[in-house]
Amino acid sequence: MNNTNISLHKYIFPNINQDGWKFVSIFAIATALLALIWAPLGFVGLVLTVWCYYFFRDPDRVTPDIKDVVVAPADGIVQMITRVTGPKELGLNDKTFNRVSIFMSVFNVHVNRAPASGQILKTHYIKGKFLNATLDKASVDNERQLLSMKTQTGKTIAFVQIAGLVARRIVCLAKDGDKYEAGQRFGWIRFGSRLDVYLPTDVEPLVCVGQSMTAGETVLARLNADKQERAQGVVR
Repeated sequence: MNNTNISLHKYIFPNINQDGWKFVSIFAIATALLALIWAPLGFVGLVLTVWCYYFFRDPDRVTPDIKDVVVAPADGIVQMITRVTGPKELGLNDKTFNRVSIFMSVFNVHVNRAPASGQILKTHYIKGKFLNATLDKASVDNERQLLSMKTQTGKTIAFVQIAGLVARRIVCLAKDGDKYEAGQRFGWIRFGSRLDVYLPTDVEPLVCVGQSMTAGETVLARLNADKQERAQGVVR
């Protein structure tokens, strides 16, 4: 395959998530009906259909080959970094964590990837509200899917899919006992949302608020990095 074909496939006709085809089909049918009613409406429908297609894009990612790496589980912007008590639903409310919150807009890739390599200890789904995902209280009030993981380094982390103001469906494929490699797909959220990662307090995030994340590629932290490396931001 030449470079032109690669570029067309990656940027013009990217792979999309299997869940997206039914939505693209619905948008396309609606566009055809709108075009029959009035041509300008058909154009609007076409634009929305193209947006729907790109919303469900699912590009391949190259995860750093580092044993103790924690990578961003979602595309988006780091909304906040704060020290909090772990989710009680996962039995972690007796521990303190560094929580990194990544906000995904409707223009980001919404496929979520495992932040580290390890085994899923527990999953827990909670029905809730659909507040703006940028709000801190969204982590306790909104609909969300919680997961805890025992990483291959022996440390326990947690990550939470949170539905946002527009999002109305969280999809999580991971189940208790499943094993994942860092960067492996485990679910997605439809139409705007947030993902929180809970790191042990001795693991300092290597990202900052406002930084752009690429799921499966951006190094979020090193689980076993020593204090000097963390202070210098070394991620080798």
